[in-house]
Amino acid sequence: MRVAMVSGAGRGLGRAIAVRLTGAGWTVSAGLRDHARAPQGCAGFRFDATDPPTAGAWVEATIARFGRIDAVVNNAGILRMVTFDQGSEADLDLMWQVNAKAPFRLLKAAMPHLRASGRGRVVNIASTDGKRVRDATVSAGYAMTKHALIALTHYVRMAGHADGVRATALCPGAIDTEMIAGLPGVTPPQGRLRPETVAGLVAMLLDLPPEAVVAELVVNTRLEPML
Repeated sequence: MRVAMVSGAGRGLGRAIAVRLTGAGWTVSAGLRDHARAPQGCAGFRFDATDPPTAGAWVEATIARFGRIDAVVNNAGILRMVTFDQGSEADLDLMWQVNAKAPFRLLKAAMPHLRASGRGRVVNIASTDGKRVRDATVSAGYAMTKHALIALTHYVRMAGHADGVRATALCPGAIDTEMIAGLPGVTPPQGRLRPETVAGLVAMLLDLPPEAVVAELVVNTRLEPML
């Protein structure tokens, strides 16, 4: 049995990831604000990225239920338009809480179990906005938090490598979910990634052997130099 924790598994990309991993033979511990919304075949547990104690509680509940954790997929994230002209300090703080601090808390709690697995895997869902700032129409706050998530991924790589832990920052372009509806400059619907496509990449990354190290995987929807 291989056990994967997937945050934000109630809809969109997180749900697609949970469904794909379940179909591939993983036991999925789905972290959601409403655990009743867990996809069929997944075990639902309460996790709220804005409620710090739920990170450790979810890890403990997963261990109590399954006895092990072999992978963590930090998928839960939010986007608020925060620029010099739009948004608020509260919007910025909320993105830091959900996109950067919550993954840190979850990995801090899960790392002893990932090490014990002997081949623990971490996939952090970042963004192409974590690799560059495309232009002045993007949310500066969102880009800042996704850059931070990539930095966290590299810290996990360094902290866990000797114990078989491997981590990847998966950096997709526009995914066809509710999160990007109405955003300026976003890839048109016909050119967006499907959640199922990105879920397949997560499954592939989790199955790689320890000698196949992918620190960052950028999957763009548009032509850009170096991305």
